Amino acid sequence: DDPRYQFSIIASGLARPVGITVDGSETVYFTVIPTPGVAGGANGVAKLDLETGQITMLHVGEPEPTHIAIDRQGDLYWTCKSAGVILKQTEEGTTSTFLGDLEQPSGISVGKHGNVYFTEIPNPGVPGAGNRVSVSDGNVKVILHQGEPEPTDIVVARNGALYWTCKSAGVILQRVNGETSVLLDGLDSPVGIALDHKGKTLYFTEVPTPGVPGSMGGLNRVNALDLATKAVRVIQAGDPEPTDVTVARNGNVYWTCTSAGV
Repeated sequence: DDPRYQFSIIASGLARPVGITVDGSETVYFTVIPTPGVAGGANGVAKLDLETGQITMLHVGEPEPTHIAIDRQGDLYWTCKSAGVILKQTEEGTTSTFLGDLEQPSGISVGKHGNVYFTEIPNPGVPGAGNRVSVSDGNVKVILHQGEPEPTDIVVARNGALYWTCKSAGVILQRVNGETSVLLDGLDSPVGIALDHKGKTLYFTEVPTPGVPGSMGGLNRVNALDLATKAVRVIQAGDPEPTDVTVARNGNVYWTCTSAGV
């Protein structure tokens, strides 16, 4: 583990947390999916106050709230994979469908102008099978890239650059000025992805051995990539399932560990 970081568990006893995002440096939002694909159950979206440690459920009952993002106004967006929708919840707590008729939407990120970038994975692991990266303002949907085997999670930079993990191909792709290229390859099942406030460091998780802690031979880890030098450092290894990652304005890094419930 990177000695520059100190680790602590900020919430435990959670029911399979998956997606995570942070507002400023005080509030973390995350999804829990104890029963994927089952509507009306305990799957939901929660808010964690980092100062008090208090957790509040904001929305429950979706079949599969997967990845989550927040915009500048404090509105939340999350993909609901099995239902094929993206939901939006305003700061006042009103939840509505932002976009429907999607095919297994997974990753999500909101740009500075309010455009929502997301991935769809109708055929995970299969190249050229309709898996894609798109953008929408809630009305028009534009496909930006397709053909990857498994575009899992996505993040948009303030300058409009896009970065996404492709789990089965073991790569991170970037889309800059309309051109898509491989940013990093040779990875081991990359899943979650996040960008720091300055747009200089990309954080991502690798989950080759989901559910297996380091003490049992698990190889999962959380990494930081310096976009200028392309140097990767492992900031934490050994968690059983570091699914998604986010970074606060103050530089603190948070991630969900799905199987451990933390």
